[in-house]
Amino acid sequence: MTRLVTSIRINRPIETVFDYVTTPASWPQWHPSSIRVDTPANKSLNIGEQVREDIKVGWQRDRVLWTVLERERPRRWTIEGQGEHGGRATIRYELTSDGAGTRFRRDLAYQMPNAILALVDLLIVRRIMNTTSRNALERLKQALEQQQAG
Repeated sequence: MTRLVTSIRINRPIETVFDYVTTPASWPQWHPSSIRVDTPANKSLNIGEQVREDIKVGWQRDRVLWTVLERERPRRWTIEGQGEHGGRATIRYELTSDGAGTRFRRDLAYQMPNAILALVDLLIVRRIMNTTSRNALERLKQALEQQQAG
């Protein structure tokens, strides 16, 4: 299993950040791998709720069914995904209030569906995912901070 942890400070209240990142309709706005999510997904999801997401990582596309496993608003949210091509992932968001802002941490653990793709992950995909994860958090920060300015 591959694990990637990224974090960023966002100049927005913790509740605002939590509600935005746990609302699947917002994912394509800030995460480069998110192509689209099924509707209705325009609210923060609760434990047991599911959403399908079309993703693209490098040259690979997949359709993932995400299920919310944990929700402690506004501090923690965990989802587990199963891809149609056999991959699995768990994403945990952890948020900490930081004065007027929020420290946001995204912990992604994923497993490729077979040994060949695990080798491709080790050689290529992991670097793409790491860069994409860092870019996603920069885009998240920009989207939320521009919301405040607008």
